[in-house]
Amino acid sequence: MAFAVFIHRSDSIYDDSPAERYQFPRQYLNRASASVGDWIVYYEPRKVPGSRGYFAVAKVGSILPDPTHPGMHLALIEPGSYLDFTQPVPFNGPLGIVERGVLNEHGAISGRAQAAVRPLSTADFNRIVDMGLEEEKIILPRFGEPAPEMLSEDPSPFRYEADRERVAYLGSRIVRDRVFRRLIVNAYDARCAITGLKLINGGGRAEVEAAHIRPVEAGGPDIVSNGLALSGTAHWMFDRGLISLSDDLQILVSRQANDSDSIHAMINRSGAARPPERASDRPHPHFLAWHREHCFKQ
Repeated sequence: MAFAVFIHRSDSIYDDSPAERYQFPRQYLNRASASVGDWIVYYEPRKVPGSRGYFAVAKVGSILPDPTHPGMHLALIEPGSYLDFTQPVPFNGPLGIVERGVLNEHGAISGRAQAAVRPLSTADFNRIVDMGLEEEKIILPRFGEPAPEMLSEDPSPFRYEADRERVAYLGSRIVRDRVFRRLIVNAYDARCAITGLKLINGGGRAEVEAAHIRPVEAGGPDIVSNGLALSGTAHWMFDRGLISLSDDLQILVSRQANDSDSIHAMINRSGAARPPERASDRPHPHFLAWHREHCFKQ
């Protein structure tokens, strides 16, 4: 097992779904196979407009030939392992190149930096993860989540005594819920997608909550496109199938709701959910379809 970097771009010609699978040609099979059972870091090339740099981690569960594309293979991501970074990490930041393994003996960037799949040293993996999950100002939830000091006595929770503690930390449900909340609150600017309200109380706590479209217990990943920022009431209605969203984000109200007039009165006047600013963060049709099929009361 070994850490690796997988290059992905949102406009990729490959059949990628970062939280589920990564498609690659045969030439990278040996490198990708070495990462089975271990963690990889996703990287978006600098030439992509608005590049996120290193933007997420995930664990490779298995690799198999792509049955629909001869000569191609699929790295299947272990369900529930994908996690977006709260802070994308640039290839070349204030401290220089963060992935030191792409430098040659003279300290210059080598051709290794162009490889779509490449090995990643433990030191580079640790550095990138620490930077990607570094704590910043936290907009605290209204209720239902411990304050950061209750989660850890260490004021810098993404520092570790042993390398593999970092890997265990990435799998912690408490940690993942906290990271997911930060991602969703930031993506939606702390504003409820259904009501359009942005409420921050006097203690700096955001009233909005982070909702999974497809729940974790039903195989939903911790990816921004599987999330919505919702007020407490909207979150309750969404989870119980009283409201849902069409693929174009029109708000759907169940015919089984006993007070549909009140629900219509509280949603955005446009009748559509407010999307995140970044297109790749918008709710993915795949997750929305799952919610309509399995949760929404028609």
